[in-house]
Amino acid sequence: MDLEKQVDLQKRNEPRAAAAPAPVAELRASDADRDRVADILREALAEGRLTAEEHAERVEGVLNAKTVGELEVFIKDLPAAHQGRSTSEHTFAPHRPVAGAIPPVADENVVAVFSAATRKGRWRPGRRLHAYAVFGNVEIDLSEAIFEYQQVVIKAVSVFGDVQIRVPENVSLRGTGGGVLGNFEVRPLDAADSEAPVVYIDGWAVLGNVEARPKRGRLVADILDRVQRKAEKHLRKHL
Repeated sequence: MDLEKQVDLQKRNEPRAAAAPAPVAELRASDADRDRVADILREALAEGRLTAEEHAERVEGVLNAKTVGELEVFIKDLPAAHQGRSTSEHTFAPHRPVAGAIPPVADENVVAVFSAATRKGRWRPGRRLHAYAVFGNVEIDLSEAIFEYQQVVIKAVSVFGDVQIRVPENVSLRGTGGGVLGNFEVRPLDAADSEAPVVYIDGWAVLGNVEARPKRGRLVADILDRVQRKAEKHLRKHL
C-alpha cells in the first residue's frame, strides 16, 4: 500500500509538458483574414462558380466566423483558396530580428517636433528607421514601399505626440514596447509567405500614442519579384 502511495505521489510531482501551440485553424480570425476570404468569394461570384444566393450566404458566414478554420470552410471548394499553398508546415516569423541582421545605427530618422513628418508612397525603407514625435505627428506608411530587406526595424518614440505606422496586409508585423501614461499598440500580423518581409516595431509612448497595423487592401508585390529574381539567379549558377 505504501508503495502505491509513493508511485502516486511521484506522478503528481512530475512536471507537466508545456501546452503545444494552437494550430493555425484555431487562431482567432482578424479583419484582414475576413477580407481575404471575402475577396475570394467575390471573385468566385464573378467567375460564375457561386450563385448570388450562395455568395450572400457565405459572406454572412464569413462575417460571423471567429477562427481561421471557420473561415476556410467557406472557400475550401474554390480553386483560389489553394493557389500558392505549400504542403510544408507554415513557419511563423520570429518575434525578434535575427541577430546581426539589423545595424544598430538608423538608416533614416523621421523627426517631428511641434510639427508633422510623413514617409509614404513608393519609397525604399532601410533595415532600421527611427521615428520621434515630440508634440508632433509622424506617419510612416509602408503600404506602397519597395522592400529591399526582409527584416525592417522601426523604433518609434512618442512624447506628447503621435506615431502612426501602416504596413501591407501580406507582411508579418511584430511589436515590443509600452506606454507611460500613453498608448503603445501593435496588431500582430502573420504573412502566409515565409519569404515575406517582417516589420518589427520597438518603442515607447510617453503621454503620447504609437500605433502600428495593416492597411486594408494594400499588398506588397515587390517581394514576389525578389523571390523570382533569386530563383533565376540560382538557376543561372547551375546552367
